[in-house]
Amino acid sequence: MRKKIKVLIVEDSLVVRELLKHIIGSDERFDVLAAVASAEECLEQLDTLRPDVISLDIRLPGMNGLDATLKIMARRPTPIVVVAAQVDDVELNIAMNALRAGALSVVEKPVGVTNAGYETMAAKICTQLAIMSQVQVVRQGISRGLSFGSDETPALPPRSGPVSYSMAGIVASTGGPQALVQLLGGLGADFPLPILLVQHITASFLEGFVTWLSGATPFEVRIAEDDEKPVPGRVYVAPADRHLGLVSGHLAILDSPAVCSQKPSGTVLFAAMARELGQHGIGVVLTGMGSDGADGLRQMADKGAYTIVEDASTCVVNGMPAAAAKLGGARETLPLPAIAARLRELALGGTR
Repeated sequence: MRKKIKVLIVEDSLVVRELLKHIIGSDERFDVLAAVASAEECLEQLDTLRPDVISLDIRLPGMNGLDATLKIMARRPTPIVVVAAQVDDVELNIAMNALRAGALSVVEKPVGVTNAGYETMAAKICTQLAIMSQVQVVRQGISRGLSFGSDETPALPPRSGPVSYSMAGIVASTGGPQALVQLLGGLGADFPLPILLVQHITASFLEGFVTWLSGATPFEVRIAEDDEKPVPGRVYVAPADRHLGLVSGHLAILDSPAVCSQKPSGTVLFAAMARELGQHGIGVVLTGMGSDGADGLRQMADKGAYTIVEDASTCVVNGMPAAAAKLGGARETLPLPAIAARLRELALGGTR
């Protein structure tokens, strides 16, 4: 018999707490260890219960979800799924900062069983808890040395010679928000290229994520619009449930089918950059589950673009970067702190 996933629920609302117990407890994959009303109770029982994953409310009496995340990650690192209501900017900001602090994903609070969206929301909560329970969350020091692939997936050899780059594309999923803050912050406000971004995130939290990222980094971050001309100093984020592409130097918003079960998809973005920019594009795959972006990055590499994947040593989940490297799409594999420096070197110096 398969071992059940042990879940700790942290939710101050009695109604929502009971609803979460019902949703999670009805799924045979899970064993609900406890459902507590505060972060303080969670921390008191953390070492005793030893959950595989935590469902964590954001706005709690006393300690909020952000502070709870920081303490959990310091005391006993455990996968955390933030369960938040999109009620106001404060709650969204706390949720985004919890992701930055180490929570793995954010999902919407469930609605009553009579609501038309109940089944979909309940299934998403259970899916996220199941997936994130498998993530190995550790207290991780970030290596500042450079890594250029492994024996199994050697990186393509760097090529010398001046090249002018016109645009950078970044794809991220699980662990992306915290990685993006570090990467974009390291690029600096004078980074001379427009940046196109695909971040897998719950659609209802996208606008909050964009606002938060704009405030946490030196860039103006905005949701991409069709036929917009990308300019330096801005990060253009793929809209909810639409792909981001590029046509004749202008952004293209596409309603084509999902790729790698993702919409927006990093592969769609990178394929467009490969076609439109050739060797003048830069593609980066950051932490994330699955394989989205891998085939697109390979297409960029085939066209002579500069391609980078995040090294396993700093990934929250080394799914997407590993898949891209395995396909031969990675010209260079770098730990997260080294990626910004390499991008600045490429964009400002133009050498490979």
